[in-house]
Amino acid sequence: MEFSSTLLVMVGLLLAAWTAAAAWLMIAAAAKARGADNARKAARRMARIIDEAPAIPLVVRVDGRIEGSERLAGWLGLPKLPQYLSELHAGQGNGLTKQQVTELAEHVNRTQKTAAPFSMALSVPGSERSFAVRGTLADPQVSPGGAALLWIFDFSDSESELSRLRSEAARARSDFAALVGLIEAAPMPMWFRGPDAKLRLVNAAYVAAVAGDSADAVVEAQTELIESVDGLTAAQIASQAAEQRRPIERIVATTISGQRRSMRVSDLPLGDEGVAGYAVDIEEMEEQGRAFRAYRDAQRQMLDQLGVGIAQFDPDRRLAFANQAFRRTFTMRSGAGPGLEFERFMRESREAGRTPEVRDFPAWRSERIEWFAADEPAEENWPLADGTHLRIVAQPMPDGSLVLIAEDRTEQLALSATRDTLLRTRTATFDSLFEALAVFAPDGHMQLWNRRFAGAWGLEGEQLDEHPTAEEFVVMLAPLLTKPKQAQAIGEVVRGATLDRKQTAGRVALKDGRTLEIAGVPLPDGNGLLTVLDITDSQMAEDALRERNQALEAADEVKTRFLANMSYEFRTPLTSIGGFAELLEAGVAGELSEQGKEYVAAILESVQRLTTQVENVLDLSQSEAGLLPISKERIELLPFVTQIVREREQAITGKGLSLDLRGGGTAKISADERQLGRAIGQLLDNAIDATPNGGKILVDLSRKRDGVHIVISDNGRGMSREELSRALDGLRTGADGKLERRQGLGIPLARQLIEAHGGTLEMLSQKGAGTTATIFVP
Repeated sequence: MEFSSTLLVMVGLLLAAWTAAAAWLMIAAAAKARGADNARKAARRMARIIDEAPAIPLVVRVDGRIEGSERLAGWLGLPKLPQYLSELHAGQGNGLTKQQVTELAEHVNRTQKTAAPFSMALSVPGSERSFAVRGTLADPQVSPGGAALLWIFDFSDSESELSRLRSEAARARSDFAALVGLIEAAPMPMWFRGPDAKLRLVNAAYVAAVAGDSADAVVEAQTELIESVDGLTAAQIASQAAEQRRPIERIVATTISGQRRSMRVSDLPLGDEGVAGYAVDIEEMEEQGRAFRAYRDAQRQMLDQLGVGIAQFDPDRRLAFANQAFRRTFTMRSGAGPGLEFERFMRESREAGRTPEVRDFPAWRSERIEWFAADEPAEENWPLADGTHLRIVAQPMPDGSLVLIAEDRTEQLALSATRDTLLRTRTATFDSLFEALAVFAPDGHMQLWNRRFAGAWGLEGEQLDEHPTAEEFVVMLAPLLTKPKQAQAIGEVVRGATLDRKQTAGRVALKDGRTLEIAGVPLPDGNGLLTVLDITDSQMAEDALRERNQALEAADEVKTRFLANMSYEFRTPLTSIGGFAELLEAGVAGELSEQGKEYVAAILESVQRLTTQVENVLDLSQSEAGLLPISKERIELLPFVTQIVREREQAITGKGLSLDLRGGGTAKISADERQLGRAIGQLLDNAIDATPNGGKILVDLSRKRDGVHIVISDNGRGMSREELSRALDGLRTGADGKLERRQGLGIPLARQLIEAHGGTLEMLSQKGAGTTATIFVP
């Protein structure tokens, strides 16, 4: 029983296992059935998708067999899809052409051998269908053994569109070529910029404007025609036009062919393609505009200078321009400028009292408005309440505008009213003048004269009442003159003043002993004025002065002869004394004793000193009389002054003085070597005499722009201001009439000699500090 229970349990367990396995198998089978069903559905769905796809797959095996959809046969015009690739050419106009099949087979074989993809286009003969074929090596899961997978696309509609686009493109290319030709032939510079605002296309005018070699070179160099304006380049302005999507037009000045030209530049955005631009040369228009504006401004400036008021109203009866005289005449307010209506102008003028007082002002104003449509100019006289009298001229213009001219004739009327008074005043003025006056007309008739005129000539007043001519007046004067022929000279004076318009003068003598001076003066009105002045007294004084001048000239000649005689009388005895003393010193008269030799030496020294003083006196006298001879020549300054210093070397070393000579070696002056040397020597001698033993003397030479400066200074005893003044005076005539020697002749003579060279001498001295003499020679 126990065995049976165990067996039953085992059988039960076995049955349970079989039941579980059966259940699992049933569940697995059901799952596989559902997967197979899903796979079939997916296969059918994929097949349907492939059938509906715009592309049809075609598998070409290595042996040439093909697998594909029957739809491809319909596309190729075949009843059914053939088994081999070569059978795609069915002949009789069905399928592909033999050449197409051969080309397709070559591509397939290449892909099968090299796995290289290919693409080609096919068109079915006799049909509008076009196909695109793309071939690759098939995946082994699709078709093992190196088969090729072809995808065939039907782009017949696209081909039609492409054909249409090709036609339009060809037409566009033709239009573009014509447009490019037009742009190239355009006389104005034109260009095209890409989206990056860089030049891509320029025409021949642009290339010529920038003096480029070619359009490609200009584009490559990005040569801009338009210069930067306000810091913005042409490319930046083109970018602004592209961003704002609106054209930008501006007028700029640029350089074309070496000339500055005004250009109207336009930048036209072309969507996303870029920006086109062109430049129109408006220089001539600008010049005409500038010329017109300059002419208008000049005309208005000229009108502003006129004393006559001028205003212009445009065809709309608005004020276009009014000069300053017009504004003053009508007291126009400061804000009344261009645009003021004619009606308002008349109303404001009436309020300012610048129109006549009329009973019906609106009607009167309406009549003046008709001036704009009038055919002829209108002229009116406007008497104003304040006594002003205006002459108004209204000139209508062809364009419908009106020019209004206002002339203030108040002064003219006042002048006309006072003319007679002025004439009477002139007559009274003429009669009250000291001179005798007469006015002759251009035709020779005497128009006006004062009461003194007839008496000055010794004529009767009635003789001039008939206004004689110049010829008749000359006939009247001839018997009254000492020399009757001088009467013709009077006629020439009148003729010169009236006809020749030049001023002439002369003198005539009358038989009664009087002398008259006459003058002809041309007057602005074309007449001639004859003035007559009795100069008898002044003539007598002139004769007396002439006699005195002759006496002075004679005295000057006497002084000249005196100086010549003095030069001879002084120098000759001194020369004789010196000569005899030298003979005695030489032993001609026998051997002298020691004391005799000392006497002879003293005589020679005194003769030398006296000779120097005599020469100084004579030169000073000749210089003051203006008779000192000066013979200038070109001399070098430094050697010249050095020689003067060398001549005084013994005196300098004898007192133990130190002399410092400074100056450049290239300075030259034009002077009389002897006379200038004497002047410098005199000053140097004074410096040596005034400097104590062991002192210092400085001689400085310098060349400046205005001339040569020679400075001689010492550290000697110096002079006070009074002593310096006396030293400069030299010789002066005293109160008793005798010649007074005040401080020697050296300094005055030096000053005279330097001034004779056109130079100056300045002396500065301080008591106990020394003296400085500055010589300037131009």
